[in-house]
Amino acid sequence: MASFLHTTTRPWAEVEQMLASGDVRGKLAKDDLPTPALCVDLDALTANIGKMANYAQRNGRALRPHGKSHKCSEIARLTLAAGAAGACSAKLGEAEAFAAAGIESVLVTTPMVGRHRVERAVRLAGRMADLILVVDHAENADDLNAAAAAAGVQLTVALDLNVTNRTGVAPGPDAVALAEHITRLPHLKLKGIQAYAGHASHVIGFAERTASSQAAMAPAIATRRALEAKGIPCPWLSGASTGTYNIDGEMDGVTELQPGSYLFMDLDYAGIGSPNGERFDDFAHSLTVLSTVYSMPGREQAILDAGLKSFATDTPFAPQVRGIDGCRYTFAGDEHARLDVRQASSPVQLGDRLELVIPHCDPTVNLYDRIFATRGEQVEAVWRIDARGMSA
Repeated sequence: MASFLHTTTRPWAEVEQMLASGDVRGKLAKDDLPTPALCVDLDALTANIGKMANYAQRNGRALRPHGKSHKCSEIARLTLAAGAAGACSAKLGEAEAFAAAGIESVLVTTPMVGRHRVERAVRLAGRMADLILVVDHAENADDLNAAAAAAGVQLTVALDLNVTNRTGVAPGPDAVALAEHITRLPHLKLKGIQAYAGHASHVIGFAERTASSQAAMAPAIATRRALEAKGIPCPWLSGASTGTYNIDGEMDGVTELQPGSYLFMDLDYAGIGSPNGERFDDFAHSLTVLSTVYSMPGREQAILDAGLKSFATDTPFAPQVRGIDGCRYTFAGDEHARLDVRQASSPVQLGDRLELVIPHCDPTVNLYDRIFATRGEQVEAVWRIDARGMSA
């Protein structure tokens, strides 16, 4: 029997040098990677990107994928190459990282409140072709206008509508009043409305999710019409998530979609249902964590090197082993996981490399410094997660 020490193809010194240089294509296999390793399957990722881009194009919607899911400029560039209008970022730090990588159009989906955030936003607007900020309060709009005036720039802003009981101005009269206030500020230009109904995205059952999202978005669409009736141009309404892309994308009045998880998919989204059944299978699981079996304390269980520090733990779902049915994963500490293999459809042995499908992709990505882009068993690229940890 061959030793598990020889399952890799190259000595570590060579692998280390390749990873440092990034020169891996055609040279490095998945079995060479240090684990735990965050991996994205390029075939599945490319298919996911193309499917969403085609949907948006067919339905006459702009597409602005949310960068909080991937935090990686290389992936943002792939979506732009497929026709995306730009990227979203949840925080200003993400937008700064994308700008440093040459991404020219970014919507920051949370308000810029506080002196330092305002100063950073104005500085970023001075070196980015198309930065869009959201506002939900007149005082915040005044602060942005004053800072923009001092810097000699004009800021593009959008109303952030509260359609999910989080940030945002109330739809209707309050939003109209804020829009009117913004139009009187010479250094702010109103682009339109952001209305992201995040609470609807994970409602289980397509009919139930449709009803939830329609109820949330109707006030946003009505607010857009109210603005236009007041003579305030509002050509842009951005919203939608992976779970509601084909719901919001059918609504008259929504002009732009900002899904993110569709790029990777995760177990949380897989269970929300689709028009065709209980599984949401519109997009493939492209993101996995590669793990090594590094202890076998008996025939009934295997110990993996991917524990609590390798996955977000905010969902009730455990990671699932790809390609082997019947395994049951449980966390066994920060660095370990326990795999019950009594019902495994294939043998699990010491040294095996197992790919684990992720319960929640966004916060899991934020645990890693790099993504290994793979095709089949080969590694084609190493992408830095350059917005990782950019939460301010």
